[in-house]
This record gives sequence, C-alpha cells and structure tokens, in this order.
Amino acid sequence: MTRIAFVVALILTAPWQEAETVEVNDLGPVDLASFNCQDITRSSVISRVCYDDRSRRMLVQRHAIYHAYCDVPTNIRDALLDARSMGRFYQINVEAARERGHYGCGA
Repeated sequence: MTRIAFVVALILTAPWQEAETVEVNDLGPVDLASFNCQDITRSSVISRVCYDDRSRRMLVQRHAIYHAYCDVPTNIRDALLDARSMGRFYQINVEAARERGHYGCGA
C-alpha cells in the first residue's frame, strides 16, 4: 500500500509538460518538442521564434502565422534575435534569402 501511495504521489507532483504543436504555413502541424522557442515582445512583426539546433530549422511566427525556414545557421538566428529591428532584419536576411533560394524547406 505504501508503494502505491508513493507512486501516486510521484505522478501527482511531477511537472506536467504538455506537448505543443503549431500549424505552420505550407507544412501543416509541427511538434515543437525539439525546438527552443522564444516569445518576442519587442517587435510589431514577429511574435515568436523557435529554433531546432539539431536540424537547423527555424519557425518564425509573423502576424499570427508560423513560417518555416530550413538549414538556417545559428548566427542568422542569433542576429535576428539581437537585431535592433527584428522585422527589418527578418525581411532582408531571412525572407528575401528564401526568395533567392536559401532556407527553403521543400514540399
């Protein structure tokens, strides 16, 4: 009986981590378990940036829609997060780069 009470106590006191899945433009649902996400409060354009170090995949939530970018170097992610104007940096160095054939995730 003591073991059962102990197991129940462990279950009830364990921190609950709910899996988060977001809908990504042109990709569908993406599980954020492997991503490190940062909520952004200082930009009127970008509200969240999520980055997966292993796959070098970055998700940017822009105007409530997530956009995916693949094979993004960590220095680009860091520069985006440190930019004086995140929206401007994003447009010039991430979105425009994708239009030139970089950071695309394919279909």
